[in-house]
Amino acid sequence: MFFRFTTAGESHGKALVAVVEGLPAGMPIDIDAINRELWRRQQGYGRGGRMKIESDKVEILSGIRHGQTLGSPVAMMIENKDFVHWQEVMGVELPALAGTPQKPDRKGGLKNDRSVTRPRPGHADLAGGQKFGVRDLRNILERASARETAARVATGALAKQLLAQFGAEIRSHVIQLGAIPTEPLSKTWEEICAINDDSLLNCADEEVQSEMIAAIDRAKESGDTLGGIYEVVAKGVPVGLGSHTSWNEKLDGRIAQAFMSIHATKAVEIGTGITNAARLGSEVHDEIYYETGDDATK
Repeated sequence: MFFRFTTAGESHGKALVAVVEGLPAGMPIDIDAINRELWRRQQGYGRGGRMKIESDKVEILSGIRHGQTLGSPVAMMIENKDFVHWQEVMGVELPALAGTPQKPDRKGGLKNDRSVTRPRPGHADLAGGQKFGVRDLRNILERASARETAARVATGALAKQLLAQFGAEIRSHVIQLGAIPTEPLSKTWEEICAINDDSLLNCADEEVQSEMIAAIDRAKESGDTLGGIYEVVAKGVPVGLGSHTSWNEKLDGRIAQAFMSIHATKAVEIGTGITNAARLGSEVHDEIYYETGDDATK
């Protein structure tokens, strides 16, 4: 069975929900490790104000008993604490006004509902509003919000625990922010693992990280933002994941699709794929070699 998941929930709704399928029965689950990943998501210099409001904790609804998976779908919920201020706006029922349910106005919205009618560049507002024929773009932006990634982080925490059963590890780090440094950082596995949990930008180079922080401050003062590049590295990945037989089972294709579905991600590079476009084929072929001695078993 494929590891697969789906998420539900709006940014200011009652909660986010994730349903995960494909975990084998009898696998031990560390809930604290899931919450640790949720905590990591909320760290980092220059984060938005929403990160200060929420303090995400996962609640397991099904699929786990006495610390082990049952083999059935695992359902998880993450409460939106800010929902207390949005109960009427995002409530399931039609909100009441002086005891009488409000009626939609002639433009299709409700009065006093924090409606959004001006689409924001770089968001799903305009396309979503046109697709679903709604004037109030809150119907679009609430689901298109990056708040949804909290549910994916919880799902990813389960995936990490599954991979750990096979000796596979995942690490990540920021290698460029804006134009700092001029060339993305290249760090070893050991250097990436040595990054402290309290690192403000999860960067393996303290000097470069200080420059990045200064750049964030400058952008914030001018009312702007910065893009960047982060690298994800996997170690101990079993041979044979994915499949060469079907296009939708190819590992690099599935990885690229997963990353591109993250709201702010606009490009994915596998290895040195982009750089290789300017090289000869003989310069980029993966070498095949073997190791002897103790290294051969690692």
